[in-house]
Amino acid sequence: MPDPAPNAELLRSLGKLARGLSALFWGLPAVLILSVHAARAEWLATWILIPVVALNGLLLYGLWQMGDFQKQERPWHAALDRARLLALVNLGLSPFLYWANRVPGQAFFAIAVMILGASGLLFLFNLNVVIERLGAMLPDETLRLETRQFTAINRGLLLSLLLLAAVYLCLAELPGLPVTLHVIALLLERYNSAALIVLVLLPLAMTMALLWKTKEVILESVFGTGPPPSSGN
Repeated sequence: MPDPAPNAELLRSLGKLARGLSALFWGLPAVLILSVHAARAEWLATWILIPVVALNGLLLYGLWQMGDFQKQERPWHAALDRARLLALVNLGLSPFLYWANRVPGQAFFAIAVMILGASGLLFLFNLNVVIERLGAMLPDETLRLETRQFTAINRGLLLSLLLLAAVYLCLAELPGLPVTLHVIALLLERYNSAALIVLVLLPLAMTMALLWKTKEVILESVFGTGPPPSSGN
C-alpha cells in the first residue's frame, strides 16, 4: 500500500497555495486604490494608512502561504523569494504615503514614495514571473499556455511604464532641453493618466484573471476529477 503521507502533505500545500492566491487576488486592487487615495486625499490620509499597511501585509502573507508548494523547485522558489522581498519593501515604505501627504515639501518623503511606486511595479512584474512558474508546474496545458503568453504581455507593459517614467524624470531634471525633448516631456506629463490606465491597470487586470484561474485549476484538481499536481517526491 502506498504511503499516504506525501498525498496529505501535498493537499496541505495546495490548500495554502489556494489561500495565498486568494489573498493576492483581493489584495492587489485594494492596495492600489487605497494607496492612490492615501497619496492624494489629505482628509482621508489619517485613517486610510492602517488599511494600506494591512493590505501590503496581506500580499506578503499570500506569498508566504505559497512557499510550501514544490519546495524542491528552485526556479519557482527563486521567483517567489524575489516577490516576497519586494512585498516586504512595499510594506516598509507604505507609511511614507501618509507622511508625504502631510509634508508635501519634504524631498525625503517624496523620494520614498517614488521608490514605493517603482517597487510596486517591480512587485507586479515579479508576481507575473511567479504565476508563470506556478502555471508550468500545474497539469493544465491551457493554463500553462495562457500564463506564458499573458505574463509576457504584462511584463512588457510594466517595463514600458518603468522606461517612460525614467525618461520623464531624466527630461524633467535636465535644464535647457532642446525643443523636441521638451515637447516629449510635455506629452508624457499630459498623457500620464492614459499611460497609467493602459500600462498599470491592464496588466493588473490580467494578473488578477490569471490568479483566479490558477486558483480554480488547483481547486478543481483537488475536489474535481482532474489529476492533482505532482508532489515531486
